[in-house]
Amino acid sequence: MEVKIPKEIQSYHESVFFGLSWRQFFCSALAIGTAVGLYFLTRGVLGKETASWLCLIGAAPFAAAGFFSYNGLMLEKFLWTVFKSEVLLSARRVYRAENYYYQLLVAQNQKKRNKKDVKHTRKSRRATHEE
Repeated sequence: MEVKIPKEIQSYHESVFFGLSWRQFFCSALAIGTAVGLYFLTRGVLGKETASWLCLIGAAPFAAAGFFSYNGLMLEKFLWTVFKSEVLLSARRVYRAENYYYQLLVAQNQKKRNKKDVKHTRKSRRATHEE
């Protein structure tokens, strides 16, 4: 008996039925239920061929929700992330570097200039008072 051990522990998923996880199994059952329900509701009105195509279209989102994974995100988290980045936070982003060293250097030079200006104004006041 051989047991496969994944290299990355986070990629491990427990199998419940037929090698499917709980999420995959539940979404597959929901897709089958949707397809069967749509078929029996529409076959008399639309015909068998059109009803079967409608069943495929109706069941596909539920099946995709169970098996979809992008960078570790399940479908609902992925869609929420896309919605946030494209709709809610879709402002133009401008990169502005903040050089803290430069800001400190400018502040320090400003202090030195202020001290020199104070000394210069004191000297000029003395010179005007002496005249």
